[in-house]
Amino acid sequence: MKQLAALALAALAWTGLAHADSLDTLGQFLQNTRSARAEFIQTVQLPPRDGQAQRPKISSGLFSFQRPSRFRFEYQRPYPQVLVGDGTTLWVYDVDLAQVTARAQEKALASTPVALIAAATDLADLQRDFQLQAQPEQDGLHWVQATPRAREAGVQSLRVGLRPGERGVAMERLEIVDALGQRSLLQFTRIEINPPAWAPGAFQFTPPPKVEVIRP
Repeated sequence: MKQLAALALAALAWTGLAHADSLDTLGQFLQNTRSARAEFIQTVQLPPRDGQAQRPKISSGLFSFQRPSRFRFEYQRPYPQVLVGDGTTLWVYDVDLAQVTARAQEKALASTPVALIAAATDLADLQRDFQLQAQPEQDGLHWVQATPRAREAGVQSLRVGLRPGERGVAMERLEIVDALGQRSLLQFTRIEINPPAWAPGAFQFTPPPKVEVIRP
């Protein structure tokens, strides 16, 4: 019995260390992965309607970020859309509607997934907006759950899956549950960590001619 108890305690201690490692990995991602670019596939699962599961919505495109607070999502399929944070303004360009929405970035992105990905620079910075909980390793990834502290946040919870490597820590998955129970999974592939150069204006946006610009 003593041996079994000792083994159980050892297992619990190892699990605790593994969980702590997930927070360490997130800290390394925030501090050392200063920029990255990747391809992504996003799967959105809407809540059931009338007791019936709804068909998931799948989109894909390109993503890049550069700390602090600069990022670019380019949705290519099935509908083109561009989201750019230039550090001051969040631009959302709906190509089909020929419409651009511009908002103050800091106010729009607090307690959002982008705050976790691109805005925070260390764990203490992130913990001002999120409660962080390390979770067991799964699919070879280190997982951390982040719950927004703000009650009015449009997100219930986030789970980020991280993979340490020789070139740094890569974010491979991001799971999001919003305030309405909608679940989104972002899977990142062909990840390039801290690329040596960026194209001029990579994180800038200029509304195209004859496009309506809305500033709420």
